[in-house]
Amino acid sequence: MRSPESLGLQAKEITHPARKGCRGRDFTLLRVTAVSLKLIIGNKNYSSWSLRAWLFLKQSQLEFEEIKLALFTEQWETEIKRYTPAGKVPVLLDGDIAIWDSIAMMEYVRENFPNTVGWPSDRAARAHARSIAAEMHAGFMAVREELPQNLRVCQQRSLDDFSSIARAEIHRIETLWQDCFERYGGPWLCGDFSIADVMYVPVALRFVTYGITLNPVAQRFITAVRALEPVQLWCEDAAREEESLPFIDARMPGYAGSRAS
Repeated sequence: MRSPESLGLQAKEITHPARKGCRGRDFTLLRVTAVSLKLIIGNKNYSSWSLRAWLFLKQSQLEFEEIKLALFTEQWETEIKRYTPAGKVPVLLDGDIAIWDSIAMMEYVRENFPNTVGWPSDRAARAHARSIAAEMHAGFMAVREELPQNLRVCQQRSLDDFSSIARAEIHRIETLWQDCFERYGGPWLCGDFSIADVMYVPVALRFVTYGITLNPVAQRFITAVRALEPVQLWCEDAAREEESLPFIDARMPGYAGSRAS
């Protein structure tokens, strides 16, 4: 059997005393944690796909090194090619292995590290969760284009500000979330926190940014997302960033792209 160290893992001995009233000696367990993982991300304020990968690792309680590249800067142009031929973030590095698609990252991590965030145990719920996750991964292009992630801003916008295609996608997301809560009862989309939730967290934050109000059932997802500690930490980091992307900030009337106070 290969040692944890040979797999790029860190093993820490933890000694547990024998329970009172039980026969036997103290016993020692190995707590194994991932230390070889590196996650390449973009600006926390703007990069929704970086948030997905980062949140997945955080919720999976895996240790990893975070490497941030400021989007569309000189550093970006010179550094991103070192990590991926696709020229996009996020990128997960595990030793000399590079994975540059969010779903591929999650499946790779699940194959190599047990007890990470995954899919519902029920077969039907698992199929449903995979379907809605894939729907997000491949779709909602108008929402992505017209409501880009910008966590430092919160403005009340009218749905009339957006195209008919974007409005239809917002309605689809609202009904999708409502259906999930009515089917499974929460606290997350398909019961326990899963990859499906990871995929939709940045969408919920987009709705906060642009002041999109949903029906009370669907709104439960946004409330849950905003209460999640790793999401709060990510948003706090985003608020402290100095970088600005004018082509995104310009979509918010009256916002000049200055750092949040």
